Amino acid sequence: MADHYQILGIDRNASQDDIKRAYRGLASKHHPDKGGDTGKFQEIQSAYATLSDPQKKEEYDNPRPQFHGGGGFPQGFEDVFGQMFGGAHPFGHMFNGGRNSPRNRTLNIQTTITLEEAFHGKDMIANLQLPSGREQVLEIKIPAGIQDGMTLRLSEMGDDSVPNVPKGDIHLTIAILPHSVFTRQGDDLVKPVSINCIDAMLGKTVQISTIDNKLLDIKINPGTQQGQTLAAAGYGMPKVNDNRFKGRLLLTINITIPTDLSETQKTLLSQINI
Repeated sequence: MADHYQILGIDRNASQDDIKRAYRGLASKHHPDKGGDTGKFQEIQSAYATLSDPQKKEEYDNPRPQFHGGGGFPQGFEDVFGQMFGGAHPFGHMFNGGRNSPRNRTLNIQTTITLEEAFHGKDMIANLQLPSGREQVLEIKIPAGIQDGMTLRLSEMGDDSVPNVPKGDIHLTIAILPHSVFTRQGDDLVKPVSINCIDAMLGKTVQISTIDNKLLDIKINPGTQQGQTLAAAGYGMPKVNDNRFKGRLLLTINITIPTDLSETQKTLLSQINI
């Protein structure tokens, strides 16, 4: 299996800021929408999903011994989860309850999705080998607008080791990968927009691409300032409880200053009395 640190091009002492910068640069370079390789992009996402989470990073850096048989998980159990859920370790605390009477357990697992998948929603079908050794088919519907860290309950889809009692549940926690362009704030999406200083002074209409690839014409008013935020209502994330409504697309203005002016240009600018 490829080393996550090598995939992101960082050393093992890299800070979280270093990890994030490396991911954003590579994700932008290898994104399929920009002609990048899908497999490489998914490899980058998987590496970032592990190293950006302190608990997963600790488990990756210091792997614990794994045991099979003798009351443990069946052979291949963790491998199946790893393939299904993007390499994330499937269990934090596997069992709950059951002290006074036999009951089947709730299994806690996690999957990682992209921000685009959180926007549109995602249907997943996967085969899972339960602790009992039986194969369980999971049909998972991740709703559009789901928030990072939300947990879905799959009723009676979990452990069935104890016979003649109801099956346990599965609690599936959703982790959403950071995006190379958009930043999520609740149901709003934030996107930086760069304009030059002349356009900021005079005003301009710019075309902006939304997360679902719609094109918006946004009017930049004369006198727009650095860091000013423009809002486009209804172009953010769908609200998870009612997809008819969406948050805002917030456009943060970044004004660029040219550094390579010719002498003639400098002379003309110096003659302007503002």
